Amino acid sequence: MTQRSNQKLNKKFDQVFAILGPTATGKTDLAMELIKRYPFEIISVDSAMVYQDMNIGTAKPTSEELLKAPHHLINLRRPDQIYSVADFCQDVNKLIPEILARNKFPLLVGGTMMYFNALKNGLNNLPGRDEIIRTELSEILKQEGTLGLHERLKNSDPEAALRIKPQDTQRLMRALEIFKLNQKKANPNNLNNQPMNAPLAYPILSFGLVSPDIPWQRERMTQRFNQMLKMGLVQELEFLKLKYVLNPDLPSMRCVGYRQAWDYLEGNLSYEDLQERGVISTAQLAKRQRTWLRSFDWAMSVNPQQRPLDTICLHLDSRLPS
Repeated sequence: MTQRSNQKLNKKFDQVFAILGPTATGKTDLAMELIKRYPFEIISVDSAMVYQDMNIGTAKPTSEELLKAPHHLINLRRPDQIYSVADFCQDVNKLIPEILARNKFPLLVGGTMMYFNALKNGLNNLPGRDEIIRTELSEILKQEGTLGLHERLKNSDPEAALRIKPQDTQRLMRALEIFKLNQKKANPNNLNNQPMNAPLAYPILSFGLVSPDIPWQRERMTQRFNQMLKMGLVQELEFLKLKYVLNPDLPSMRCVGYRQAWDYLEGNLSYEDLQERGVISTAQLAKRQRTWLRSFDWAMSVNPQQRPLDTICLHLDSRLPS
């Protein structure tokens, strides 16, 4: 397929495109093929790839691949820093008009569905992160565990406690943080119904890579995680711990793969357990991503096992301005 002429792109039609999908469905490879055929610039939508030096465990494109297909929003933060969904929305809303002004189209690619949802539908009006409160809650977590956090949430906001599982450390801490900041109910539903930033101001054509063959995807995830281990995921984490001041509660270290590798280095897991837990956690992540995708009625479903490049190109040829 030949490169599309820029004459085909009428700038009266400011359009955003997206490739969404669970982990290990081939999003990055597909995007890199698409930019050979269409005037796209890739915007990464991955909450792990934003961190510097985290390359193996995030399946980040290599430096050679990035030279051929530059990605926006990769390597923005150190692993000891925070990058929030609000940061993402702000960065993307700045990037989109810049890319369009270059006579290119933004192509959002990734699997952090919370980012996609916030960008498309608007961001909630909940208060921002408070590091002092987070430190206090982290100390409580160390002393009392997740059950202790959940009990405190029961006392502060019984309704929220019913909605959040005791094992969901991240949402427990966020709910308690909001309660402490506002002294009002930290209802997780507010994350979806209190817009702070307006929904995306551009039309978006989104393709969701969803395979009905779960065993196929599970095999791909198993192969990929084992390959990460062979490439040196554990050694990469050892390097990160030497270079930065890290703790397991940082968002970067809660990423799938790094979290399990951390437990292995701490002596809490055997190598066999590391392999098993890594695959299980990846499968759980993929399940959550598929659940998000099912709620995105604006995303066009594409089977990654059935020539997805041809399918997507067919839609792009018919929808791009002529």
